[in-house]
Amino acid sequence: VHLVESGGGLVEPGGSLRLSCEASGFTDDYYAIGWFRQAPGKEREGVACLNNHDGSTFPEFQKGRFTISRDNVNKRVYLHADVLQPEDTAVYYCAADIGAWKCRLLPFSYRHWGQGTQVTVSS
Repeated sequence: VHLVESGGGLVEPGGSLRLSCEASGFTDDYYAIGWFRQAPGKEREGVACLNNHDGSTFPEFQKGRFTISRDNVNKRVYLHADVLQPEDTAVYYCAADIGAWKCRLLPFSYRHWGQGTQVTVSS
């Protein structure tokens, strides 16, 4: 299983980003992709997750600012982040739970992780 995040960078407060997670190395239809973030000195926290078999999502962190979507053909999952604030600065990770029917925003549920992409919100 291989996960690669992209799309991070420096953005001004109030700006938006779309992070991408490309998954490969497995053929299961039942799996979950979760987005997490970790700021310096803080614990890793869940942002949103998606169940591949039916496209359902759970839940949207700070609903309205972070939403998760997918491109099923290319096995990509996106995290759309809007109205970003300095407190959103963190390394954002995607993770895969192969075989999952229902995703959870608990880091220990995920065995496979990407390398992370840095998001910095600053003027």
